[in-house]
Amino acid sequence: MSNNTHTPLRFTTQQAFASRLILATLTGRPIRISQIRPSSPNNPGLAPHEITLLRLLEAVTNGSAIEISYTGTILEYRPGLITGSAPGSGASGGVIRHEISATCARGVSYFLIPLCLLAPFSKAPVNVLFTGPGVITSATPVGDISADSVRTAILPLFAKFGISNNIELRILRRSNPGLRGKGGAGEVQLVFGHQVRLPKTLHLLNPGRIKRIRGVAYCTGVPASNNARMIEAARGILNPIAGDTYIFSDVSSAPYIPSRDQSNPKGKTKTGIGFGLSLVAESSTGCLYSADAVSPSSGGVPPEDLGQQCAYQLLQSLSTGGAISSVAAPTVLTLMAMGSEDVGRVQIGKDVIGTEQIIGLARDMRMFGLSGWGFRESTGQENDIVISVVGRGVGNVGRKIA
Repeated sequence: MSNNTHTPLRFTTQQAFASRLILATLTGRPIRISQIRPSSPNNPGLAPHEITLLRLLEAVTNGSAIEISYTGTILEYRPGLITGSAPGSGASGGVIRHEISATCARGVSYFLIPLCLLAPFSKAPVNVLFTGPGVITSATPVGDISADSVRTAILPLFAKFGISNNIELRILRRSNPGLRGKGGAGEVQLVFGHQVRLPKTLHLLNPGRIKRIRGVAYCTGVPASNNARMIEAARGILNPIAGDTYIFSDVSSAPYIPSRDQSNPKGKTKTGIGFGLSLVAESSTGCLYSADAVSPSSGGVPPEDLGQQCAYQLLQSLSTGGAISSVAAPTVLTLMAMGSEDVGRVQIGKDVIGTEQIIGLARDMRMFGLSGWGFRESTGQENDIVISVVGRGVGNVGRKIA
């Protein structure tokens, strides 16, 4: 079980907040995070999406202890055992309903990706339904990818670690960012029923050549012609690169939320109105590269510009090289570190490994007692680096106890 007798590891600021919580839960190490927005005059301390993530971790674990200071600028987290949707852990009918408040400005992928990292090491299958007025299924202006990109570009990577059965992400109701980029009233369900003792060692050194491009154009509460215009603009750029290009169209009505108008307390108003595009390119060796674009909540961007923007973002992701994209790199590297005590290797572009997010992840892993990374130049691509990661061999503590 998790060893909470250790002195908490100390971190400062809210950077890499979700990543540090996930590493703490996987390794069983308590952490203490201080100086969380201490100088903010209006909203010091933890933000609504960070509080929501803490509630999610409390729901899928047993024995976790969370202490927050009066001002919200200091957090101490002592992780428990990852139980998933086990009976008696708060699940109703095998499903945990997790509600997100209307003040949340982050997309649902901010919660989905950490949950996907915990799910393979859970004692029981994970079945979580994200609901409430704050669920945003599209991409967001702050950099969150859409739920479609999680389904098509993140979840398939788990198969490379031997985790592929009974995994499904259902988008039950779509939504875009609401007024001022907050709220959306969507609905998403993650079913992760494949738990393993240890992930398989990964060797991914050949990016291959792009063989197909798939995508989803979606709109909520706006005419369906917006999808057709986005698809036509994106295909005009992508068709010369990959002949096998197909973009699906998904049209849905805008969700309703209770109105805040005091003159009509029982009324309802539309939210989550907008449109967006998610693109995924797949190579001959199974490598995935994704891109997202979404209309701003204030409007004013024509669908043609959005389609071209998403297509160019996909080309930029391909130009960075490597066998994994910048979006998927943290997930892949974390699973490699939690695998069996063997050396795994993955080829990554220099522009990806040089980002602040990946460098910070490497430093955090060292603080949690995980192995350091080895680097060498790639023999085939001059702009790529081969990273060697030695697994820690801890894996699923719940399955070992059972």
